[in-house]
Amino acid sequence: MEISVIIPLLNEAESIKELDQWISTSLEAQGLSYEVLYIDDGSTDTSWQCITQLASDKKHRKGIRFLKNYGKSQALQAGFLEAQGEYVITMDADLQDSPEEIPPMLEQLKSEGLDIISGWKKKRYDSVLFKNIPSKLFNWAARRTSKIKLHDFNCGLKVYRKEVVKSIKVYGEMHRYIPVIAAHEGFTNIGEKIVQHQARKYGSSKFGSDRFIKGFLDLITLWFLQRFGKRPMHFFGLWGTTMLLLGFGFTLYLGIDKLFLSPSGRLITDRPEFYIALTTMLLGTQLFIAGFLGELLLQQQQRKRYTISSTTFKTK
Repeated sequence: MEISVIIPLLNEAESIKELDQWISTSLEAQGLSYEVLYIDDGSTDTSWQCITQLASDKKHRKGIRFLKNYGKSQALQAGFLEAQGEYVITMDADLQDSPEEIPPMLEQLKSEGLDIISGWKKKRYDSVLFKNIPSKLFNWAARRTSKIKLHDFNCGLKVYRKEVVKSIKVYGEMHRYIPVIAAHEGFTNIGEKIVQHQARKYGSSKFGSDRFIKGFLDLITLWFLQRFGKRPMHFFGLWGTTMLLLGFGFTLYLGIDKLFLSPSGRLITDRPEFYIALTTMLLGTQLFIAGFLGELLLQQQQRKRYTISSTTFKTK
């Protein structure tokens, strides 16, 4: 199997059959062997019935059904685990991504030796105020944070080498940052191709305005993991030390002031500096504990990876 096409969907019954026919026409014309995996993320319409019908009528059609809506990231992860093709394509089910873009993107990935090639919807047929402008701000922030030069991180149309999707784990709302996650795992050859964006033909978008808030929060999480994921004590230890020094400084000041400068003055516990010192020392201690726990968990994870790698090597 050369290609696995993974399509996560939610309530897209009207477009599934049309999309499947479009995929068949585009790929079979190039003589490509392929499979299509439909991931039904808890649809409440007749999407699953459409998928089962396609699976019974055509070869190499598979369906995975979630009993409730878990999100696009979980749907993609399920598809990544099931995919058998040497190259994996992801695309949306709303007919806004064109399957005709797959062969040239695949050719570019092969010819340039890329790990991932991402689509760039340079001309979009979406709301300017609620989608285009927020999307540009979001992509700008993602580029600055990740140092990956992509114009459209959230484009659903992407082509991966099989090794990439089998080496990463997508969770939460991290589907927007799969190139960043892949780069963190060592797959740094990432390219981009301008693709044609279609206006939505049926229904409406399943993503609300809160996706941008979630997207920026996830971006902060990824930035932290990239910078401090291998050395959590560098972050927690720095702030813990700062808090402890601040607390000790206030404690020393209160002690000297009480013993030598104003021994008959008010009680230490009546002064605001006492509570500042107490709070900062408690925070500093907690940050240090968080750093130690992070280091211990990281070491256990590294030992587990080393054991698995050693076992696999010996087996071969």
